[in-house]
Amino acid sequence: MSSEQSAPGASPRAPRPGTQKSSGAVTKKGERAAKEKPATVLPPVGEEEPKSPEEYQCSGVLETDFAELCRRWGYTDFPKVVNRPRPHPPFVPSASLSEKATLDDPRLSGSCSLNSLESKYVFFQPTIQVELEQEDSKSVKEIYIRGWKVEERILGVFSKCLPPLTQLQAINLWKVGLTDKTLTTFIELLPLCSSTLRKVSLEGNPLPEQSYHKLMALDSTIAHLSLRNNNIDDRGAQLLGQALSTLHSCNRTLVSLNLGFNHIGDEGAGYIADGLRLNRSLLWLSLAHNRIQDKGALKLAEVLRAFELTHTEVVERRRLLLEKGTQERSRSPSSSRHGDSKTDREKSQMVGISNSALVDKTDKTQTMKTPKGLGKKKEKSWELAKKEEKSGSGQSPTQGTPKKEDATKAGKGKVTIPEQKPSRAKGIKIGSREKRSILLESEQLVVEATEVVNPLLEPVEHRDGKVFMPGNKVLLHLNLIRNRITEVGLEGFLATVQYQMQFSKAKSASKGPVGLLWLSLAKNCFAPQCPAYTIIQELMLPRDPIKAKLSEDEAMAFFP
Repeated sequence: MSSEQSAPGASPRAPRPGTQKSSGAVTKKGERAAKEKPATVLPPVGEEEPKSPEEYQCSGVLETDFAELCRRWGYTDFPKVVNRPRPHPPFVPSASLSEKATLDDPRLSGSCSLNSLESKYVFFQPTIQVELEQEDSKSVKEIYIRGWKVEERILGVFSKCLPPLTQLQAINLWKVGLTDKTLTTFIELLPLCSSTLRKVSLEGNPLPEQSYHKLMALDSTIAHLSLRNNNIDDRGAQLLGQALSTLHSCNRTLVSLNLGFNHIGDEGAGYIADGLRLNRSLLWLSLAHNRIQDKGALKLAEVLRAFELTHTEVVERRRLLLEKGTQERSRSPSSSRHGDSKTDREKSQMVGISNSALVDKTDKTQTMKTPKGLGKKKEKSWELAKKEEKSGSGQSPTQGTPKKEDATKAGKGKVTIPEQKPSRAKGIKIGSREKRSILLESEQLVVEATEVVNPLLEPVEHRDGKVFMPGNKVLLHLNLIRNRITEVGLEGFLATVQYQMQFSKAKSASKGPVGLLWLSLAKNCFAPQCPAYTIIQELMLPRDPIKAKLSEDEAMAFFP
């Protein structure tokens, strides 16, 4: 029984020897097929993934993300992400002598020369230098790209791998071959980055259209901008001046602007001065190594002291006053139910005064009393103006109460503008980074003072039928080294420094704008012993917090 069952069971296994004979043909066909189809079967599995950079999820490690995205974009050779080199350690005589002895060994001379060649070759390879925070690969603080062309595809890679960097503070691009098109792509990339990104440096990237002003748009969050060595001429300076401020718009985030080593002349300096007329956020400006002569220097000096408003500015100021009064009247009915008796009495006393006469009178009284308390005087003058406007329109006396509250808020807002710098005293204690610390703390004050009143609404002075503003007292640092200024331009800056000294002394009891703390005019077309230059240095010395601190330290060293 078992043999009968085994026979049919063996029959299906019987053909195995036959199949073994034909297996050689089968394997030959398989080998032939494998040889004929190597490119159509295997590569799609390996090449499918690198062609989809959009599907890659960044890890926050720039070195890994950048390399992987470049591979997926099809790059075979791409820059490496490396740590920014640190300064060399101090010289140690014993170590140097021992190294010299080993280098003199002929057995090592060949390998050392080879290593030196490799190190030099590696030095010239394109890299992305990064500065880390606390040696953490996920905490990239600054990015430095120098000496190799940044294409639009690389910017596309950056748009993917830079947003996850939550601690990124600065991007420095030096001679990277930017064009107007790639600059636009770079500007579109900036809003995607972390809110901590506050510093951008584009140096050695001349553009035909000079569209650097796009970095200073109204929606820009850049606080520190460096545009050195970009061949910026008067046309580019005009665009930058308009980006600083115009009659209807103003940049409120930019704290420092470096325009050194460019081709800006008198006309361009005039455009920058026009931008400073109504700008109240810029604290640091460098125009060093340009072509500015006396005409441009006088325009810059003019806006830093009391200057005359143009007819267009006067008309805009009156429009703003009327608009502000209209807004107060529209808010007053709903919020004036709790008016006090004091405001009622003040309201009744204002009934007989005309609108235009009171506005002029309050402006004059404000300019006479501003040194003793700028914020309080502004508050009172605006309160009077608002009450007068509403008394002329025939409103009830109880509607003056909310105007008083709003004026108080406006007065407080004016007191907190960036010019009040108790932070300068903090910056002095740091040592070699005083100016940087002052700029950082001043930047915070600028952020807190985003609701600063329009400069055209500041107290003005009427003289000979003309309207004069106090001038820009926000700018702390002005660098004009190595231009073409003569003694004629020096006289203008001397008048500015003397005016700001009187202004700061008059209002020393209250907080507010103080004017220039640093004024650099060396290496120009005048002798260092020039009387005007000597007087400027003597007047500016006590205003410079760094030099004042150094002199105090020297005095403490001699007289402990």
